[in-house]
Amino acid sequence: MPDPIFDEPRLAAVYDALDPDRSDLDVYVALVADELGARSVLDVGSGTGTFALMLADRGIDVVGVDPARASVEVARGKRGADRVRWLDGDATTVSDLLPDLSVDVATMTANVAQVFLSDADWVATLAGIHRALRPGGHLVFEARRPEARAWEGWTPEATRQVVDCGPAGLVEDWVEVVSYAGGVLEFASPTLFHADGVRIESTSRLRFRGREEVEASLVEAGYVVCDVRDAPDRPGREWVYVAQRPE
Repeated sequence: MPDPIFDEPRLAAVYDALDPDRSDLDVYVALVADELGARSVLDVGSGTGTFALMLADRGIDVVGVDPARASVEVARGKRGADRVRWLDGDATTVSDLLPDLSVDVATMTANVAQVFLSDADWVATLAGIHRALRPGGHLVFEARRPEARAWEGWTPEATRQVVDCGPAGLVEDWVEVVSYAGGVLEFASPTLFHADGVRIESTSRLRFRGREEVEASLVEAGYVVCDVRDAPDRPGREWVYVAQRPE
């Protein structure tokens, strides 16, 4: 089930305004389009569509899938959205929705690869993506390094912001860690709409898997691990994984 921050219509409508700088995605566009030469991409956890549309701007055939319907509706309403096929679902349902799908690259950006808390859900996701890739196709995703303990900086004092979100008026949000145990981080992301005083709560959970665990899970799912590189936008804090479905 998607978190309210992605699936509550009022929150989805201001998501992009609250996080407007997505220059972190430029490196993934270059990796997918230039380094891997992809002509078709499945963007898993496509959210409000920013990355999918960046790929479409490069002439790539893109399918975006996300279980948060409110976010998908925001994506569908953006300029140029008709160039992308948007699906309500997740990686495990893509092959049912598009049985003939066979893409060059599948991607999971931001925290998407960490929303799968159980090993069973993670394995099922890797299997679903494997089915959607053509033989020789690649899976590209990023995941935070647990040893960096990034969540220690996720405090209300460090994250609080008040943003003018246009028709929605001033919107305030912040992040506060609730707990971290067994590799699972739970954190709250309250959002306050100043115009009418409505406060919407959202609690999220992320699974932090170490590099060895991630690589082992990829091999077990039938992938070849091609590269694990430092994330250029968060050096020392994230790994970027490039895996391949064998020919």
